[in-house]
Amino acid sequence: MDQILGNISLLFEFPIVNLKIILDGIMVGALFALAAYGLALVWGVMNVKNLAQGDFVIAGGYVSWWLVQHGFPALLGVPVAFVVMWGIGWVVYKLVISRVIERDLFTSLLATFGLAIMMAQILNLLFGSDTQSVDLGYDVLYFFDFIDVPIAKLIGVLMAAALATGVIIFMKSSRMGQAIRATAQDARAARVMGIDTEKVYAFTFSLNSAICGAAGAIIVMVWVIQPFYGISYSIRAFVIVTAAGLGNLPGVIAAGLGIGAAEQYGAHIFGIGYQQAIAVLLLLLVLLVRLIQQRRNRQVLK
Repeated sequence: MDQILGNISLLFEFPIVNLKIILDGIMVGALFALAAYGLALVWGVMNVKNLAQGDFVIAGGYVSWWLVQHGFPALLGVPVAFVVMWGIGWVVYKLVISRVIERDLFTSLLATFGLAIMMAQILNLLFGSDTQSVDLGYDVLYFFDFIDVPIAKLIGVLMAAALATGVIIFMKSSRMGQAIRATAQDARAARVMGIDTEKVYAFTFSLNSAICGAAGAIIVMVWVIQPFYGISYSIRAFVIVTAAGLGNLPGVIAAGLGIGAAEQYGAHIFGIGYQQAIAVLLLLLVLLVRLIQQRRNRQVLK
């Protein structure tokens, strides 16, 4: 307890510590938001809650790590992971997801939970259980002689922002993006208007997988990956989407940055070992708030 109180008092005695924590939170939260946006797409368009979301992120990280081990530039891993995970996402959709779209919630949760377990085990068999990372070899920037910002993290944030911007432009400007938004609003009406919703579903899930792959390729450059780390990213994605709501991209970004900052503050106050617990606690709080809101909005039949 004395250690916790000391960590809290440090935030008030040296306010600049808050700036460092917030900057770290932004860099972490940007990647969380990127993975969560893919989940929001799948959830909003197909009504599938993908419990394997984090495992797609980890798989993308291993694609990038494998390339580096074979002599390719680390930054090349992001576009390659995007393409490779797109193909994997299409295969997964055809074999698994297409069979549960019209089913009930429990069926989709059970199917994607089994998919998450299978992906984790496959990654474990292929790459082992050791943690892996990619060293870009860049230095650290210092501000005010106290705040250190690793250049690798800065590059990761910029790449995540570029990818998110590209996806936003695609969704607003392309015909497929318009078809995705129309299907999300009303799939039956979209079919009547001549939209091939099956093609839209396959494209949406593949795009989600590709986004996760790119996010994983960035994550392996700034943190570490391990075959069974996927659950932590899945939980964070669910927290962000549940808090922001479907189709609310600004909300997804804000929630991603918020959970990133919350985790960094939790790690500072309680210790790095409680960082994952913060994400679980936030998920419970968000679900509780949503439940209270639903009860307040419920109308009494007369």
